Amino acid sequence: MTTETAKKPSVLFVCVHNAGRSQMAAAFLTSLSEGQIEVRSAGSQPADKINPSAVEAMSEVGIDMSAEIPKVLTTEAVKDSDVVITMGCGDECPYFPGKRYEDWVLEDPAGKGVDSVRPIRDEIRGRVEGLISELVPARHTDAQ
Repeated sequence: MTTETAKKPSVLFVCVHNAGRSQMAAAFLTSLSEGQIEVRSAGSQPADKINPSAVEAMSEVGIDMSAEIPKVLTTEAVKDSDVVITMGCGDECPYFPGKRYEDWVLEDPAGKGVDSVRPIRDEIRGRVEGLISELVPARHTDAQ
């Protein structure tokens, strides 16, 4: 096959610092969607680096976020996304008609140790799995 028959759905995760929640959600969606969804994350006020407790919590489930860097939220990122999931950025998120918006109320992992980040990570994973089932309902798996 030379071309895709349908455009991949795209999701943008936004939180204030793009250092914890949105990065974990993006990492889970990238890993669990197996390339079937385009994934972005950004922050309205990006931090200098990813939360080390979030990196450690994700490494425990086999996902390496150590090379990620917080990214600034741009109008283009919102325009280019089908689904925009906010995590506490409030009114700083640009709004465009025709986009699907969701607000995931999640505890902020900033300043917390890995023991406190694990439940946040696990809640994010569950929400991401639900999102995948909505966006890619007919996932085909090869039975072996």
